[in-house]
Amino acid sequence: MLDDCLSRFLLDNLDIRGAVVRLGPAWRKMLENRDYPAPVARLLGEMSATTLLLADNLKQSGRLTIQMRGSGPVSLLVIDCNEQLQIRGMARCETQPQSHSVPELLGDGQLLLALDRPSMRQPYQSIVPLDGESIAEVFEHYLEQSEQLPARFFLAASASAASGLFVQKLPAADRCDADGWTRVEALAATVKAAELLTLTAEELLRRLFPEETVRLFPARPVVHHCPEDWEKVRALLRSLGPTEVYATLREHGEVLIKDDLCNLEYRFDTAAIDALFSDALQTTSPTLH
Repeated sequence: MLDDCLSRFLLDNLDIRGAVVRLGPAWRKMLENRDYPAPVARLLGEMSATTLLLADNLKQSGRLTIQMRGSGPVSLLVIDCNEQLQIRGMARCETQPQSHSVPELLGDGQLLLALDRPSMRQPYQSIVPLDGESIAEVFEHYLEQSEQLPARFFLAASASAASGLFVQKLPAADRCDADGWTRVEALAATVKAAELLTLTAEELLRRLFPEETVRLFPARPVVHHCPEDWEKVRALLRSLGPTEVYATLREHGEVLIKDDLCNLEYRFDTAAIDALFSDALQTTSPTLH
């Protein structure tokens, strides 16, 4: 497995599925100019890997957004990913964290998962309390409650890479091998962070499951996707109307729109605002015959 890709696998004789993901350049791009404290970056990296492992199940065009909101020093974690595994994300840290403990970093809070597809009239949302001592435990608990299928996540993140291993017991697993899931779960739990961050998917699975028949599928690329979208921002300003926008311009000397998720800034001076509403006026003016 190269950096920035996800590889699914199947333990054919056990009816157990899984996936391995590792981020390199895409992860470093997400961290660029953020200056997160190390514990916050680790949380964001682990959540990025988890979101990709879940988004890999999107079978049609759609977008999965996962948020953790808490009362601790880290008040918000957001990861957004589509069916093409194009990912973006951010963390909001209110104070310098003094602990690496997930419950202490996040405090009391909620996990929100939202799925939006073009075919849906409105996005599906699920909101549950944060329950677990780690990012992995939070999502294991969520999947067990929502899908009634046991699953395990093994996650790691550093300043240069983020990675994850996912295994899930499928409905026929006990009929295939009554001890299969227990055995695979125990073997997967032996994985070390250094192995997750350095080994290829093939090397990792061979080391963890040497006696099992593993079918590894072709890797899928992962991309950090945060293109500038000036037209979307201009549409936002037009929707606010000239009165509000010009009031902001007079107060600050410019209009600044921040995209926290992508860490982008859009700045408009007087000429740009004049042109914006001049264009809008021409577009909406009726034509006389």
